[in-house]
Amino acid sequence: MSGVCTQGVDTGFVALGTAKVAVLGVVQGITELLPISSTAHMRLVPALLGWQDPGSAFSAAMQLAALTAVICYFRRDIYAITGGSLSAIRTGDWMSPKLRMAIGIVLGTVPIVIAGLLLAPVLNACDSPLRTLPVIGFSCLVMGVLLAVAEWVCQHKRPADSMRLRDALIVGVAQVGALIPGVSRSGSTLTAALFRDFTRQDAARFSFLLGIPAIALAGLHELVVLARAHLPFEGWMILLVGLVIGSLSSFAALWGLMRILERFSTLPFICYRIVLGLVILWISYA
Repeated sequence: MSGVCTQGVDTGFVALGTAKVAVLGVVQGITELLPISSTAHMRLVPALLGWQDPGSAFSAAMQLAALTAVICYFRRDIYAITGGSLSAIRTGDWMSPKLRMAIGIVLGTVPIVIAGLLLAPVLNACDSPLRTLPVIGFSCLVMGVLLAVAEWVCQHKRPADSMRLRDALIVGVAQVGALIPGVSRSGSTLTAALFRDFTRQDAARFSFLLGIPAIALAGLHELVVLARAHLPFEGWMILLVGLVIGSLSSFAALWGLMRILERFSTLPFICYRIVLGLVILWISYA
C-alpha cells in the first residue's frame, strides 16, 4: 500500500493506530538488531496483513528503541571503554585497547553520517524508490550470500582488543550499506567484522558499539523531522507505544543473538535472509 505524507515526510504509521503499531513495534524491535533487516519485515508484514506501510519515518525513529536496548545490554562495555579512554588520555597511553576502540567507533561513524546527510532527501521521501520490494529483496539476498562467505571463509579468531583503526574504518564503510533498505545495519557491520577475522561474539559486540552514535543520530534526526512536519499529538503517542514495545523486543532479540553467537554460527540468519529475499522477490514479480 502507498504511504501517507505529512509535509513530504512518510508517516504511514499514524494511520495504523495504536494496536497495529504495537504489533509492528514487536516486529521492528526483534528484527532491528538481528542481521535480517528490519526494513524488509516492516514492508513485508504490513503488506501480508493488508495494512498501511508504516513508512520510513517510523523505521528511522524506532532506532531509538534499538539504541535503548544496546546501551542497556552493553552498559559495562560502554563504561569500560569510556573510563579506559579517559584514563589512557591522562596517562598518555595512546596504545590502550580501550582508547583505540573509542577512536575506532568515532572514526567508523563518519562514513554513515556523511552518506546519511547526502541521501536523506531520498531516504525519507514519500514512495522512496529505495523502499520498493525488489530493492529490499535483492538486498536481503546479496547480504545473505556475503554473510555466508564471511562465515565459511574467515577464521573468527581475533579478539576485540586487537582491533586497529583500519578495521574500524572498514566496518564503518560497511555500515553505510544499511542506508539501503534490506541490507540491515547489524548485518552489514557484522559481516564486515567477520571478514576481518574477529570472533563471532566480538564481531557482534563491535558492530553494536559502533552503531550507537549512528543509531542515536538517525533516531534523533527523525524526531526533529517529524516535529518540523507538525506530527499531531496522536501521532506522537502512537510512536511512543511503538518505542516502548520496540525497546523491550530489541533487548530480548539482542540477548538471544549473543547467546546464539557464543554457541553456534550465523547459519540460521544466513538461511533466513536468503529465503526471505527469495520470498520478497517472488511476491514482487509474481
